[in-house]
Amino acid sequence: MRLYLGIPVVVPALLIAASGAAAVTRGRVLPTNRKHIRRPRVYGWGQLVMAIALCCQALFGLMADDLDIRQWGTLTGSALMVTGIIVIAVSQRTPGTPGHRQRHGGL
Repeated sequence: MRLYLGIPVVVPALLIAASGAAAVTRGRVLPTNRKHIRRPRVYGWGQLVMAIALCCQALFGLMADDLDIRQWGTLTGSALMVTGIIVIAVSQRTPGTPGHRQRHGGL
């Protein structure tokens, strides 16, 4: 493994995973994100998925010698990354509100 490429990817992934675990278990979110996050546990799950995606991409992108395994592994990491982004976006919405507001009164 090329450590000069792997370490800058794995270290932030571990920090994201630690932050996600804190959000899932205790409901704690970093101070810079507290204003935007409405559901901290869902946000934590999104962070954990993002950390797994980064580790998956680093593992398969840097360690796999077979081209097919490398492509499918990094594709899986990319799919997990998109899933994590969607989960984090869902955590920022207010619980129980529909996508659009309904008008009150009259027609």
